Amino acid sequence: MSHLHTAALKAAKLNHLKQLHAQLFQHSLCSDNYWVAQLIKLCTLLHAPPTYVSRVFDSVHQPNVFVFTNILKFYSQLGAHSDVLYLFDKMQKCNVAPDAFVYPILIKASRKWGIVFHAHCIKMGHDWDRFVRNAIMDMYGKFGPLEIARELFDEIPERAVADWNAMISGCWNWGNEVEARSLFDLMPDKNVVTWTAMVTGYSRRKDLENARKYFDQMPERSVVSWNAMLSGYAQNGCAEEVIRLFNEMMSCGVCPDETTWVTVISLCSSHGDASLAEGLVKMINDKGVRLNCFAKTALLDMYAKCGNLAMSRKIFDELGTYKNLVTWNAMISAYARVGDLASARGLFDKVPEKNIISWNSIIAGYAQNGQSKVAIDLFKDMIAKDVLPDEVTMVSVISACGHLGALEFGSWAVNFLEKHQIKLSISGDNALIFMYSKCGNMKDAEKVFQSMDARDVISYNTLITGFAAYGNAIEAVELLWKMKKENIEPDRITYIGVLTACSHGGLLEEGQRIFDSIKDPDSDHYACMVDLLGRNGKLDEAKCLIGSMAMHPHAGVYGSLLHASRVHKRIDLGEFAASKLFEIEPENSGNYVLLSNIYASARRWEDVDRLRGLMTVGGVKKTTGWSWIEHEGEMHKFIVGDRSHERSADIHRVLSETEKKMRLAGYVADKSCVLKDVEEEEMEEMVGTHSEKLAVAFALLVTEPHSVIRVVKNLRICRDCHTAIKIISKMEGREIIVRDNNRFHCFSEGQCSCKDYW
Repeated sequence: MSHLHTAALKAAKLNHLKQLHAQLFQHSLCSDNYWVAQLIKLCTLLHAPPTYVSRVFDSVHQPNVFVFTNILKFYSQLGAHSDVLYLFDKMQKCNVAPDAFVYPILIKASRKWGIVFHAHCIKMGHDWDRFVRNAIMDMYGKFGPLEIARELFDEIPERAVADWNAMISGCWNWGNEVEARSLFDLMPDKNVVTWTAMVTGYSRRKDLENARKYFDQMPERSVVSWNAMLSGYAQNGCAEEVIRLFNEMMSCGVCPDETTWVTVISLCSSHGDASLAEGLVKMINDKGVRLNCFAKTALLDMYAKCGNLAMSRKIFDELGTYKNLVTWNAMISAYARVGDLASARGLFDKVPEKNIISWNSIIAGYAQNGQSKVAIDLFKDMIAKDVLPDEVTMVSVISACGHLGALEFGSWAVNFLEKHQIKLSISGDNALIFMYSKCGNMKDAEKVFQSMDARDVISYNTLITGFAAYGNAIEAVELLWKMKKENIEPDRITYIGVLTACSHGGLLEEGQRIFDSIKDPDSDHYACMVDLLGRNGKLDEAKCLIGSMAMHPHAGVYGSLLHASRVHKRIDLGEFAASKLFEIEPENSGNYVLLSNIYASARRWEDVDRLRGLMTVGGVKKTTGWSWIEHEGEMHKFIVGDRSHERSADIHRVLSETEKKMRLAGYVADKSCVLKDVEEEEMEEMVGTHSEKLAVAFALLVTEPHSVIRVVKNLRICRDCHTAIKIISKMEGREIIVRDNNRFHCFSEGQCSCKDYW
């Protein structure tokens, strides 16, 4: 069999391994314990696919201790700790007694539960084996208590370099810099691992100056040493230093390993720098570097973040059986990030085994791409499958609740957070402020804001934007001064929020003063100022302001003027603003509708028909208006004239009864909202079944008397519905909160918070 031994010694590629395996088949040795152990050992060295290794292992009917030891080493190298422990359990069931070589693998796989195997080793007399003892020390150094690691260290009569290294690394793991440095100074013989531990330790503490000092003083450096310093720079955002050090490494003739490539590729990925990425890929190709699955996954992610999804998918498909969960998650996240939710969901549904990152990627993808309901439904599926969410999940879900206006489910999510003790960072608290603000609960939004230990500009912007939507101008302005006192610099979003609040609250002078204080106002700030002037009837001043702009006005600027023209019935300025908007965004149906409203109010039906003709010729379709309302954890959606709801007959009955009572209270339908020259009766029927009216009727049907009704609408509420809901709020003694695409309307006792301007 000498030729088989020779083939085993020379095996340097997977093809060589498979050729050896084939020869073993020919000699009927493929089930022999010795040769199976050798095959698995080669699989570990050559990074064979787990599916192949599993078949090799399963070919043995009664594996011995050597086969088990080698298969345990293979899965340990992959970091597949659960597989290691499963195989050890199988080993015991096969009555194969483990030797001392097995326990270091088991202790490493068990992580903080390695204490159980420490007890095993004491019982079996293996605790004084130097490899076992070192593994036990390393385990306590990582997971604690560190004192036990030190006791074991102090009991060693002759300490090996590995023992010193385990103790130094343990001290760094627990943030004990003084002890780590003391041990380093006392250590008689240091090796490259010792020096590398110091570089890693200081890097973790963000002390890159000392990390580099130890790195530069190293008598010799391994590729691991270079990796430690590169990782230190990368993890602390020092991109230029990473590239500089990587080039130095290459010039010194040090061959990068997989970890090096993962570090450098990941850096390019995080920066999304296409030119840097291209240069790196060229270097990899020129040197003929063979990347492992981890480095290829990093490369996949880099291409995705640089906008080249085709290359990402090519790498993903080429990985074949080498795909791991990280690879799947990276590809799902890449598709979700660019809004290709169909591809993301297709992969998500095929993932062999999902983890929290898989769920977070797909939920965030839907939440960030305007499909909030799907995001929440996925979250419900996740909970049903007993996958415990983390902060990342909850931020996506809470934000989705905000976009939907789903306060009921949002409150359930907050209770879930508290029940499962999921701690929120600033971003989590900001998401809560957003959710409460968008759901019409400013009291709780402000409560979260006040309870925060630290706030950032997003915290302020989110609350200011919430106040703006409510027209709480004074509160928004006060927050602006408060954030300045806390030395948090307002950004462009801050000023947009405050100016919007001034507009909705009618604070003309204060808004003008804030606008004048902005160093470089952009088009959005001008749009807010035009809206503020228009609200106060100063439409000619608003037009002059547009004319004075240093930059070219965008659609928002002319849109503000068009809205003001509708409110104040200025047909001339409405036509001026609309003509500009038709040039800038010809496919936006809302501009045609607003101008049509102006014409319809003046009963200029020929102009209404002309606009409709222009829309037909231009292929512009009117956006369908819808309203929805949350009830018992479900969102109920309505469109104009809707009869598809399962309780449609009851809803229309309630609506009819409500309209009769409204007429007795003096309500007359505002038919100017109808953009057609039709009979009066037909006009009344059309405005009478607008989506927001149907949503309110449904709420009156299913909710408790005197409870708050919350409606979300995708377009601006029309004048007729606005008048009608004011009357309903008084008749029914209900607070009705409608969030349209511009602001909140809080109806109570026959009045609206917008003071009839929106």
